[in-house]
Amino acid sequence: MAISNIHETLLMYTKQKSQINEELSSVMMNILNASSEQADSQAKYNDKQNQLYYQYYSTDPDTYMLETENLEQEHELELANLNSWEKELEVSKNNLETKLNEITTFENTWTKLLQTNIKNDFSYGGVQQ
Repeated sequence: MAISNIHETLLMYTKQKSQINEELSSVMMNILNASSEQADSQAKYNDKQNQLYYQYYSTDPDTYMLETENLEQEHELELANLNSWEKELEVSKNNLETKLNEITTFENTWTKLLQTNIKNDFSYGGVQQ
């Protein structure tokens, strides 16, 4: 009976690990998306910066400076939002990895207990002395 209870406990840990791995996979994909969005944002910023340069720099330097400052402020705000999102994802990732490590430790402990119980059952025929 004890062995079947341990098997059930191990199955519960396996299920929990599977759920956490699924969540972790989702968080890792979001981290990848955040990095991609930062690269896209930087590329768009560079393109707009070049466009402003060719449009205003030689003809209207004051407008060029104003437009450049506005563009830079928008870009910094967007990067700040993306960095904030990425930090939140990193915290989630770390929490999930911690949970996964805890469950793995519990699972290892229960596996050793199961092995000990099986060994004792075969060594003593299931009869306690």
